[in-house]
Amino acid sequence: MSRERLIYLPLGGAGEIGMNAYVYGYGKPGKERLILVDLGVTFPDMDSTPGVDLILPDMTWLKERADRLEGVFITHAHEDHVGAIAHFYKDLGAPVYARAFTANIARRKMAEHGHLAEAVRVMSAWPEQVQVGPFNVGFLPISHSIPESAALVIDAPNGRLIHSGDFKLDQTPMVGEAFDPDLWAGVCKDGVRALICDSTNVFSPLPGRSEKDVGPAIETLVAGAAGMVVATTFASNVARVKTLAEAGQRAGRSVVLLGRAMQRMVEASTETGVLSDFPHTISPEEARDLPRGNVMLLVTGSQGERRAASAQLARGKYRGLTLKEGDMFLFSSKTIPGNERGVIRIMNQLSEKGVDVVDDHNGLYHVSGHANRPDLEQMHDVVRPQMLIPMHGEHRHLREHAKLAEAKGLQSIVVVNGMMMDLTGNTPKVAEYIETGRTYLDGSVKVGALDGVVRDRIRMALNGHVIVTVILDEQDEPLGEPWCDVMGLSETGSSRAPLVEVLEADLDQFLKRAEPKTLKNDDKLEDGLRRVARQTTQGEIGKKPEVSVVISRMR
Repeated sequence: MSRERLIYLPLGGAGEIGMNAYVYGYGKPGKERLILVDLGVTFPDMDSTPGVDLILPDMTWLKERADRLEGVFITHAHEDHVGAIAHFYKDLGAPVYARAFTANIARRKMAEHGHLAEAVRVMSAWPEQVQVGPFNVGFLPISHSIPESAALVIDAPNGRLIHSGDFKLDQTPMVGEAFDPDLWAGVCKDGVRALICDSTNVFSPLPGRSEKDVGPAIETLVAGAAGMVVATTFASNVARVKTLAEAGQRAGRSVVLLGRAMQRMVEASTETGVLSDFPHTISPEEARDLPRGNVMLLVTGSQGERRAASAQLARGKYRGLTLKEGDMFLFSSKTIPGNERGVIRIMNQLSEKGVDVVDDHNGLYHVSGHANRPDLEQMHDVVRPQMLIPMHGEHRHLREHAKLAEAKGLQSIVVVNGMMMDLTGNTPKVAEYIETGRTYLDGSVKVGALDGVVRDRIRMALNGHVIVTVILDEQDEPLGEPWCDVMGLSETGSSRAPLVEVLEADLDQFLKRAEPKTLKNDDKLEDGLRRVARQTTQGEIGKKPEVSVVISRMR
């Protein structure tokens, strides 16, 4: 009989930032009972994933083992941890566990996809635990940039694991729970087999700052503004939203929330009791009737999202509100790597309107929600695990975090998506490798990253598209000349004649020269027409387009 083992398998979030999905299992090899920690998304960009709505982890491995899945545990309500839960609930079928605020957000997502709210079960903070299969799991409060974040205490038959989730060591988070080192030390005093730990800010050398630190600077900035003040931050950072709103209120301004995500987060925070005494807000319609110096807008779109309120204000107007010269726009946020282009575009559009743009390059108006290097070391000292597994970070973050742990005498290993780790013994070791990848939510359907849909879309975007239509009579002879439709290509080329006319003439010549066996065979005819269309377009405008051939036969 094979011995039972404890496994850890990231399907997303290890070797990248976003799309978190981590599997834990215990049992005999190939028969382990499983739990899933987090099920998030990442966001597309026009360069590599044009037209895609969301990017989800490839859950094929877990879907094939859904009968062994005991439960899904969500550490907090950021999109990269909870955003995919409704998309995969039908495939996985396991109950979802979360704290009240996170459950509120998760239930809203489930309802949008027709799932029952009861599928998400609310748990209280530690010391409450729930038994699922061989595991006992509890939510251990930790501070982050969203309310009710929690690490998970996962008790397996052969030891305790701590899955940190996203965290910072904030003693004054303003909204939500402060980091309690005594509580954590008590949980870890009898030994922790492994700490699976956030690595995002491992390269930041200074201790992290508290959310409380940004309040005075924001208040001074808003108080000194003359025109309308607009501020954007992550909608989920409810503490920052409240800080901004209070700064506006103290400056004698009426506060407006713009953007569905901003309104949804404030509503969820209020409904679940994590947010109280939020300043009174008014509607955009009411704001239009007030002097500009008496209004403060809190808007979505800190990462340059094209459809968010920030981008729409930068382009023109949103909900009847416009920005003018002398107004001020504050980015109380950090730009996530990869989003710089969109954010800079908005900043320039605002500048062209005469709006004064203030960002956080000097560190005054934003603090990170992730632990910096000294804070990670402090967490290592509090937990004192037997082994440390870095997670939530790009490969360079994981590698640096592993080095940091080893320098403190901890066993560590770089684990990326698809590496199944055996944590049973005294040293972590690779058990096997699982094929992982990405799934694209494209409109209302999910497509595999390797299915070719997005690849073809990129090819058309880069090279244009030609549609060739040919009609053949009963004797397999061309009935008239072929005709073309072109998209995304220049109208004229090197011959200075219309591209369509040049294409149709060359295709007609091909048909007239074609042998009977070619005209009778759709595959050969299609290949020949495609080759001529690409060669002609290459010669005329220097592009090899995607070509679709339509052959109609009169029978």
